[in-house]
Amino acid sequence: MSTAVKTINEPARETPCLLEADVVVVGGGTTGPMAALAAARQGQKVVMIERFGSLGGNMTLGLNTKPSGVLSGGLPLEIWNLARSVGGVGADYVATTKVKDVKISSPCDPEMMKMLLTRLLHEAGVRVLFETVVSAPVLEDGVVTGVIIEGKGGRQYVGAKVVIDCSADADIAAGAGAPYILGDGDSHAVQPVSMYFTMSNVDVPRLARWAEANPDEVPARAIPEDDKDLDYGLWLTGFNNLVKKYQKEKGIQLQRENITLKTANGVLYVNATRVLGVDGLSPLELSDAMLEIYRQIEAYAKFLVEMVPGFEGARISQIAPVMGVRETRHIQGEYMLSGNDVIDCVPFDDTIAADNCAMDVHEVKGADVDFQGLGPYEIPYRVLLPQNVEQLLVAGRCISADHVAHGRTRNMPACMATGQAAGVAAAVALKSGTTVRDVDVSKVQAVLREMKMPLKAAEIA
Repeated sequence: MSTAVKTINEPARETPCLLEADVVVVGGGTTGPMAALAAARQGQKVVMIERFGSLGGNMTLGLNTKPSGVLSGGLPLEIWNLARSVGGVGADYVATTKVKDVKISSPCDPEMMKMLLTRLLHEAGVRVLFETVVSAPVLEDGVVTGVIIEGKGGRQYVGAKVVIDCSADADIAAGAGAPYILGDGDSHAVQPVSMYFTMSNVDVPRLARWAEANPDEVPARAIPEDDKDLDYGLWLTGFNNLVKKYQKEKGIQLQRENITLKTANGVLYVNATRVLGVDGLSPLELSDAMLEIYRQIEAYAKFLVEMVPGFEGARISQIAPVMGVRETRHIQGEYMLSGNDVIDCVPFDDTIAADNCAMDVHEVKGADVDFQGLGPYEIPYRVLLPQNVEQLLVAGRCISADHVAHGRTRNMPACMATGQAAGVAAAVALKSGTTVRDVDVSKVQAVLREMKMPLKAAEIA
């Protein structure tokens, strides 16, 4: 039997130009808005392209809502404080983990954050293209000069002097020929995929008091003392013993014994599903995983109702419309941030952010979730620079970081920080008449410091 892949020939075509910009940002998730806003505020004409009809990605559409660490400065903290001023974010809190306590920025109201991000970008002059897919980069002699888009207007082209790839999967960088590794780089093993859902009619005070009285059941947690702070302040991770008991009683096998519950805007969010070994670049595997996740959501909702105090009258309220993919491509940049770098807090002369995210690893073979509080670390500019292609920066989940370092850099604060830095670097390079590879990093750092972004680990308390 032949194993050859069937192909078709597409006729050559002329592709019309829709827009020209100084900076094109691909992806309007957690990372892209930071890049677009940073570049626009530095006087650049910015186009940001987003495949869905709202901004925020996994933070909003994915119902994740919570940074796994603290937002220490710059645009991320500005936006969080703005959301807090209108009731869309609660007070930051400290969570107890197996290793040490972790300061965590409060979750956000995802719907309010969608509106806030859209307004901020519009006010800064960013042209956002919603419901538009970027299908390929445009290259001229190894230089990215724009992107091909697909939407209701058909196939079109958006020109750019600099492109920032915030696609999470490094789609543009990979399409431009930049080298990358998939997952751990050896067996291509990746962290599992999952999907959030919410439950209504939960007696949250009852849940909180039960968790407070049962630390063995919920060893990692943040429980506010005052019930008035429960709308944004409850975070519980564990439930392993109850899950094991439930499996034995029901004669079933759930895919994850360690689950997380949290509140945001008074709603109870559930992170319980897990599918192992999914290639996040395969439409077939993603589709199969989605079917399995829906089965798991139903099972975990029943578990919560039958086993966890406070859920007796609860029911499923909302299921995220997008899957949470934790790991796919890691671009190989001018430097590859290592696990040792983020654990030992190695300093860098070209640092563009200091980050204090937790080490949050969902083991590839399905072992218990490893959520650890560690010291702050630094992210060098070189991890944003893909090899072998010019005028392209990467930011967010796909930066040049290895499988272990990814346990920290994939989290929202780090993604937001690298997006901000990429936007500033693109603007500084264009103003200086140089390339993003040859930009004076000290000038980039100066702008970031003006934005009150900590760059050295020692600057984070």
